[in-house]
Amino acid sequence: MTGVGENQLISIQPDELKFLFELEKQSYCDLKVANKTEHYVAFKVKTTSPKKYFVRPNTGVIQPWDSCIIRVTLQAQREFPPDMQCKDKFLLQSTIVPPHTDVDELPQDTFTKDSGKTLTECKLKVSYISPSTPQRSSESGATNGDGNGSETISTIQRLKEERDAAVKQTQQLQHELEVVRRRNQRNSGNGLSLKLAALVGLIGLIIGFILKLTLASPT
Repeated sequence: MTGVGENQLISIQPDELKFLFELEKQSYCDLKVANKTEHYVAFKVKTTSPKKYFVRPNTGVIQPWDSCIIRVTLQAQREFPPDMQCKDKFLLQSTIVPPHTDVDELPQDTFTKDSGKTLTECKLKVSYISPSTPQRSSESGATNGDGNGSETISTIQRLKEERDAAVKQTQQLQHELEVVRRRNQRNSGNGLSLKLAALVGLIGLIIGFILKLTLASPT
């Protein structure tokens, strides 16, 4: 196992996941994962708190000297953690795979440690950032009225960011849905798999979330 944020196969930026923590609101952090080799490299993301985070893609294949973006979304939380401290951790595993391997072609034991495979791992810590609205107001020298205007602008910007995040998640889910469909076509096919059904349900929820944000956004 290697140090935080880097190993022999890939580089990860940033080397720590930081989330703006607000009650009942989602927050996300993007990771850029770059393949530093001339080989095809497969990766898998694991976390100690899988119910709190939504990771897309959580598994993938990166071509030689290429990179990809992994979006990690912190689900809306109902209470603050003690002292705003987070003990969650992420683990990103990577290994070399045959050229032109597609993500849906990865064997189930791709990320299983054995003597004949080079499997590298990176650990990533998680930290929460508190909203600093008073600090932003004092820095701008705004009066109470101006502060309200700044809060309105901040709310609009936040809604746009959440809407964009939902759109990206929908696109990623649609891609995974297509992958599952292709896989089912190759198999015997006895109806939709549980994963396919779950993806369809998630897409429906996210589309509804997008429509809700669009209708709620100030004009």
